[in-house]
Amino acid sequence: MCDDQLLHANRRFSSPGLAILVVLIAGLFAGVLAADETKIFQTLKKRLVADGFESGRIDSIFASPDVAFEKGGVSAYFMHNESKLNYKQFTRPWSIASAKKYMNAHHYALAAAQRKYGVDQEVITAIILVETKLGTYTGNKSVINTLSTLSAMAEASPRQIIWENLPDDERRMSREEFEKKADQKAGWAYRELKAFLTYTEKEKMDPTVIKGSYAGAMGISQFMPSNIGPYGQDGDADGRVDLFVHADAISSIAAYLKNYGWKPGISKKEAFKVVYHYNHSKYYVNTILEIADKLKG
Repeated sequence: MCDDQLLHANRRFSSPGLAILVVLIAGLFAGVLAADETKIFQTLKKRLVADGFESGRIDSIFASPDVAFEKGGVSAYFMHNESKLNYKQFTRPWSIASAKKYMNAHHYALAAAQRKYGVDQEVITAIILVETKLGTYTGNKSVINTLSTLSAMAEASPRQIIWENLPDDERRMSREEFEKKADQKAGWAYRELKAFLTYTEKEKMDPTVIKGSYAGAMGISQFMPSNIGPYGQDGDADGRVDLFVHADAISSIAAYLKNYGWKPGISKKEAFKVVYHYNHSKYYVNTILEIADKLKG
């Protein structure tokens, strides 16, 4: 090829047309990748429909741009260490003072719950303090993304994606440990996902916009979805159970604790066992009971 031909070729391939072509190709590949990512929930969607959920609703939910495979959040779930949580911060004087203000602000709802369920309002307040900092922080993770991603880990491909996304440091568990936990959590998450979809349909909520904890707990009370059906209460008598409403969350916590044995005049030993049902951590339970004592004092 002569110099003139080379110059012509360079001009031809550096033209605006080439730039447009590159953009189109990049967009095409991005579209393919996006389509592949949406397919990761195909089997999960079929399971949900087979279990009785209306196919149109399931398709609509999973077609939402807010629904995605949650690699980062779920990977963190497999590194969580309860013992590293700083519960002691909630027993400090400033925290107890905030809890007392909360009790004054929500006196009616707390007193009503205590009368109806026999659960000390100080314990209810202590749980709300530790779970969501008195309702000021209810989580920033998409509940449906978390539960759908964990549910999808029943399959090998999604599970491998999460495994590869785990950090390669001291927080990384062994493959054997990972597989065992993934087996347990995939089935658990699918049950929670079904409960979540049932709840949001009943209360006419958009499941794609609800945020919660890294594990899928939601609302001021941080209930897992499967607990909302049996224990969720309409504390403000508006005809709905909305755990992002203080009165509903307060009544729901009281109903939950009563179900597990809370009663007026309960002993410390019995109280420990009841609160342990709320969170299977001795550190957590001791903190809740300590806060309640401080609020009473």
